[in-house]
Amino acid sequence: MLKFTKMQGAGNDYLYIDCTRQMINNPAELAVAMSKRHFGAGADGIVLICPSSSGDFRMRIFNADGSEAEMCGNASRCIGKYVYERGLTDKTELTLETGAGLKYLTLHVENGKVNTVTVDMGEPRLTGAEIPTRLGKPEERIIDRPLSIDGTEVRITAVSMGNPHAVLFVPNVAGMDIETPGKQIENHPAFPRRTNVEFIETVTHERLKMRVWERGSGETWACGTGACAAVVAGVLNGRCSRSTTVALRGGELFIEWNPADNRVYMTGAAAFVYDGEWPDKQ
Repeated sequence: MLKFTKMQGAGNDYLYIDCTRQMINNPAELAVAMSKRHFGAGADGIVLICPSSSGDFRMRIFNADGSEAEMCGNASRCIGKYVYERGLTDKTELTLETGAGLKYLTLHVENGKVNTVTVDMGEPRLTGAEIPTRLGKPEERIIDRPLSIDGTEVRITAVSMGNPHAVLFVPNVAGMDIETPGKQIENHPAFPRRTNVEFIETVTHERLKMRVWERGSGETWACGTGACAAVVAGVLNGRCSRSTTVALRGGELFIEWNPADNRVYMTGAAAFVYDGEWPDKQ
């Protein structure tokens, strides 16, 4: 039997598998089977916690459709809580190897429990070539750029936080249908590796509301890299400050885009949901 742990960060739920103690040979197929809400364990995907040659641990993340993602901020926080509270490390400063490079975690521990985790998400990438997107020239920043979907024009600000994001500002995020535009933008030819899509409502200069359509998973209750991308896009469009709380369907994240080092820092909670076992053969 395969042992796993369901965890969530701001409602972004994944199934975590400790690959320091067990081997996974078919992670893409496993992600599809386990992630089904009505026929599997139910999740946005699976996360493998692996040994690393360059960091303390390595993260591999597979979306619900089996595609592998470069990075997930909420999963990074959950890994920090998992490895500390499950006794895989006693460090409170960790390096995590991801498909988007090394990330740096600071665990805020109270009475032996990880209360919140701050993740150094690195510098945002803003040119068309870095994201990647075919909107504009490769060296250009894609800020408030028009994109045509199904005969309608929307305005896109594109940001990479190690994975691609298309950020749209809308007047009322709670009342809108994001599935149709989310699918269209995710799979638009302008994004050769597809893209995550964030729909953002500005509440105040220090608070944003966000819903997210995640590449490979559909609408999820939270996306850490998406929250970071939203604040970067908000600053670039004059819609929020560099220190902003992002309210998602599953909770809140505090995001800081530090002007001193140009790096984005994300702080939020992580929680265990349950431990389970999955049969090796279905």
